[in-house]
Amino acid sequence: MTDVFPAPGHDHARCSSEALAHAEARCAERAQRLTPMRRQVLEVLATSHQPLGAYEIMDRLARHGPRPAPITVYRALEFLVEQDLVHRIESRNAFLACIRPHDAGVPVVFLICERCGAVGEASSAAVGQSLAAAARQAGFAPKSPVVEITGICAHCR
Repeated sequence: MTDVFPAPGHDHARCSSEALAHAEARCAERAQRLTPMRRQVLEVLATSHQPLGAYEIMDRLARHGPRPAPITVYRALEFLVEQDLVHRIESRNAFLACIRPHDAGVPVVFLICERCGAVGEASSAAVGQSLAAAARQAGFAPKSPVVEITGICAHCR
């Protein structure tokens, strides 16, 4: 799957605007508000394909106005994660704008490049079936099946 990682020279402005348009549509269909702060946090995340921590987000927001309080950013991130607009990369304690829709019940596989820091999103029904079988066998009910794999992306190889 070669389109998991955007090419280094891709049209990132278009990529970001599509993520924001998707967020606006998702919030409208769910009768949720994409407040100015939520939108600003999403815009910061959409400017990069690398995960950012909450304090990195605050630093970037402070470049264009007053520095927001940590609780404000964390609340915005919580909302964006709940609406499936942002992913939390557990191993990095960081967040990433969701750039593609995912099928319900199919786990997201994050491919994290150790060189450039980019994170690719892939979905895999086969991985989902294997994880579900392992969970059933253990008598476990998974809440959010996510797989994080580190390595080197095709662009860095």
